[in-house]
Amino acid sequence: MKTGKSLTKKILAGIVSAFLLAFVVVSCNKDDNNTPAPNNNPYTLAGNASGAQMVPAADSSVKGTGTFSGSFNPVNNVLIYTANWAGLTGTPIAGGIYSGASGTNGAAVDTSWAFDSTFTATGNITDTVTITADQATQLVAGNWYYLFKTEANPNGEIRGQISATR
Repeated sequence: MKTGKSLTKKILAGIVSAFLLAFVVVSCNKDDNNTPAPNNNPYTLAGNASGAQMVPAADSSVKGTGTFSGSFNPVNNVLIYTANWAGLTGTPIAGGIYSGASGTNGAAVDTSWAFDSTFTATGNITDTVTITADQATQLVAGNWYYLFKTEANPNGEIRGQISATR
């Protein structure tokens, strides 16, 4: 008879052990590290351009202006934008987006914008570009700008820093 009670105790101990093990396993959650999920919301892009932002600043007679608007999706690194200009000294001959902090000159980020005889001293250009992870970091940090060049100002007539906000 001792073996029957001993067997019952062993079975009962096994059941209790199984419940305790199940409790421990269920209680452990690898997501308990309090790391927030990444923010994958898109950024809104904006920037106003003037001759005063050129490096060095354009002649004070330059009265042209520009605006930049768009969005940047950090999930697929796609940038969609429109750059506008008005009141330039002539038709833009070149322009584009560059890397560089405010007050510094930088390198072109993508191919330059091409302008032909259909453009005038006022207009816009729209594009969609996929950028690299390093470029995305620069953009989000505010280290991108855009500019427009004219015959009268071949190094740039107006420039505007691009801001990225959520």
